[in-house]
Amino acid sequence: MTALPDPHDFIGIGLGPFNLGLACLTEPIDELNGVFLESKPDFEWHAGMFLEGAHLQTPFMSDLVTMADPTSPYSFLNYLKERGRLYSFYIRENFYPLRTEYNDYCRWAAGKLSSIRFNETVETVTYDEGSELYTVRTVSGELFRSRHLVLGTGTPPHIPEACQGLGGDFIHNSRYLEGKAELQKKKSITLVGSGQSAAEIYYDLLAEIDTYGYRLNWVTRSPRFFPLEYTKLTLEMTSPEYIDYFHALPEETRYRLETGQKGLFKGIDGELIDAIFDLLYQKNLSGPAPTRLLTNSALVTARYDEEGGAYSLGLRQEEQGKDYELTSEGLILATGYRYEAPAFLAPVAGRLRHDSRGRFDVARNYSIDTTGRGVFLQNASVHTHSITSPDLGMGAYRNAYIIGELLGREVYPVEKSIAFQEFAV
Repeated sequence: MTALPDPHDFIGIGLGPFNLGLACLTEPIDELNGVFLESKPDFEWHAGMFLEGAHLQTPFMSDLVTMADPTSPYSFLNYLKERGRLYSFYIRENFYPLRTEYNDYCRWAAGKLSSIRFNETVETVTYDEGSELYTVRTVSGELFRSRHLVLGTGTPPHIPEACQGLGGDFIHNSRYLEGKAELQKKKSITLVGSGQSAAEIYYDLLAEIDTYGYRLNWVTRSPRFFPLEYTKLTLEMTSPEYIDYFHALPEETRYRLETGQKGLFKGIDGELIDAIFDLLYQKNLSGPAPTRLLTNSALVTARYDEEGGAYSLGLRQEEQGKDYELTSEGLILATGYRYEAPAFLAPVAGRLRHDSRGRFDVARNYSIDTTGRGVFLQNASVHTHSITSPDLGMGAYRNAYIIGELLGREVYPVEKSIAFQEFAV
């Protein structure tokens, strides 16, 4: 009989920036023996959107560790020092790392850690009541056991219902760079979406519209191209106090607020909006440029004509209540990402809490299991923890909180009161 492996204190499943941050913060803690399982061969974070000059929308202090432990050797500043770029970054006088730079930083950090197992795809998770342990089996046949799980599988690309099963070679923005060359061979390209990624792609394609001669459409359901709200008092909503306030609200109130707060973390960088306008102005100096920006237009239907090699997009102008159609050879869906519970959790579904809408009922301490201390969730909790859920700057805070739950004591001090304003009566 094959002996079962010794249990770990916790198993992290998936390795995005949040679980990678947890790996960095737990590496020096001798009392915690954890392992992180990632299906990819190396760390990769939105590689399809490494457009030239694209940068994070949060400052460098929102790295993997600094907001929990400014002395950590896994900080972004230490990465710059080891790469010989600290002074260049200082002279640059820009707090916002380039996206490619942040990805390289994460790969640098991952390369220093002993707890990460790449090329390990989780197949099933089961629970043994006798030993009170979770068993994680990977596709390769490896077994890992632990009392705790930390889920960090991320949010997969969202394909709108109208485009489910749609033929042709349309792409989600997560694959933009790999598909860009083929897109630019087409006579027309339509971009659907209104967030930062959509804006970056539109600017990139507009800049080269004269070179390739395509028609370029940008379609959004939103009534306008919303800027990311980034004022300092608004940023206080990424605070422990606001999490406490938001989490304590009734479920229906939280869902209503979730819908209304998208502009706080899904808007477009204001400087990019201005740059797009300036580029449009420039492109129209010698006559109307072959580009359209269509607001208030929801994508209702989509079909692909194999013979003609074009998409027919059924759109609805929502304020006017009028339907119209747009034809395009190329189609890019900058429609964001949406969390889906991993299929490997099916055997333990009865141990996980769900709210009335079927989403995970995430406790204030980020747990989702019935014991309130066994399974923790990274990200995917906008409906319970508001805009702090996807915010890179709150990742270290959440990990410090989870580490405290795992050990039963505080290792990295967790701030409890940082805001000037009061959110609750």
